[in-house]
Amino acid sequence: MAAPPPAPRTFLGRLSLPERTFVTDALRTETVGGMLLLVAAVAALVWANTFGGSYASVSDFHFGPAAIGLDLSVAHWAADGLLAVFFFVAGIELKRELVAGELRDPRAAALPVVAALCGMIMPALVYLVVTATGGGSTSGWAVPTATDIAFALAVLAVLGASLPSALRAFLLTLAVVDDLFAILIIAVFFTSDLNFAALGGAFAGLALFWLLLRKEVRGWYVYVPLALVVWGLMYNSGVHATIAGVAMGLMLRCHRREGEDHSPGEHIEHLVRPLSAGVAVPLFALFSAGVSVSGGALGDVFTQPETLGVVLGLVVGKAVGIFGGTWLTARFTKAELNGDLRWPDVFALATLAGIGFTVSLLIGELAFEDDASLMEEVKAAVLVGSVIAAVLAGILLKLRVRTYQALYEDEERDEDMSGVPDVYEQDDPAYHLRMAAIYEEKAAEHRRRARAAGASSDGDDSPA
Repeated sequence: MAAPPPAPRTFLGRLSLPERTFVTDALRTETVGGMLLLVAAVAALVWANTFGGSYASVSDFHFGPAAIGLDLSVAHWAADGLLAVFFFVAGIELKRELVAGELRDPRAAALPVVAALCGMIMPALVYLVVTATGGGSTSGWAVPTATDIAFALAVLAVLGASLPSALRAFLLTLAVVDDLFAILIIAVFFTSDLNFAALGGAFAGLALFWLLLRKEVRGWYVYVPLALVVWGLMYNSGVHATIAGVAMGLMLRCHRREGEDHSPGEHIEHLVRPLSAGVAVPLFALFSAGVSVSGGALGDVFTQPETLGVVLGLVVGKAVGIFGGTWLTARFTKAELNGDLRWPDVFALATLAGIGFTVSLLIGELAFEDDASLMEEVKAAVLVGSVIAAVLAGILLKLRVRTYQALYEDEERDEDMSGVPDVYEQDDPAYHLRMAAIYEEKAAEHRRRARAAGASSDGDDSPA
């Protein structure tokens, strides 16, 4: 007898309970960080456009040990130092996704990986087409390729859109894969002349870091000083210093052993993520987003080929790339979309991914570091493109907000007060016994009220 055909795989289906818990905790922190990021970006714009002289003075103020090549400006420390913390968390996220998350299964990973890759290739192509047509510089092709998950989540919080966990997880996985490719772009295309002595020292430090982890040596006082040494050597090697953060994040163990509630990687991520989302990224935004927003400057965003390429890359390239990559992969892998969702939901999420703030600003600084004027204009284009993408995504998401709210409430419902959502307990006999007891108690209460109401009615009908 022939074996039955395998059941079609569901795309954007319900997450497992552990994965849902991890995604919920991670996105809660990122949402708070995203709100701080928005505040920092607005503060930078106000500061730079009202007291521009003081903003420039603070951003350009240098400090640090010059003897080891670390006499850097405040803005430089924010971009190379603080963002190393952000990329450290990104490295842990990537490692966890590869060993315990959505990316551990090659069949399931194909869809978000292809979607993220198409969501980076298409914006780069849009940028190159626009600049080639307009005679602009192609150096900024990588600027519109990045997605800012914190900024996107902050937009969702402002909109009050409670997305189902599957959509939130897909957005997080997209961002993780997006960060991976952004890291590769920075490492490959924005590495200056190499200092092989410093690079060798950085690799030696990373090897020691890995060895200490394998020997299960504990103590922040061991790893933090070593991490700072590795970061300093990586900076002086000519490779962008944030790569050190990624490398150390990838080395952490992110799979749980028997008896463990959390792996070491998950524990450290839980500790460091608030520092990344609440301090490192907002401070980077404060000293990177301060650009001129005069009418003339904003008008130039839509007339210069480099800036127009960034805006169209973020708004059009991201949406078309992610949606197209998702639809084609689902079509050829015979993955069926979750019956509660529709393809316009995927397009709305793809549009939201056009918010490319933190890493886009960083790549813009690296791509045009020899042209300060064009760098500022490209930064303005990142801000404009991100705002347009946020507005369009907000409109699309609002059209389905009632559906999302209903799905979200179904996922969160916990009528038996067990601490586990009811949708995850349908195969647990104890759950149904608890619910039976609850309903029996409610039925007894209603019978009591019925008797009381009947007695009251009889009393009212009795003759005076």
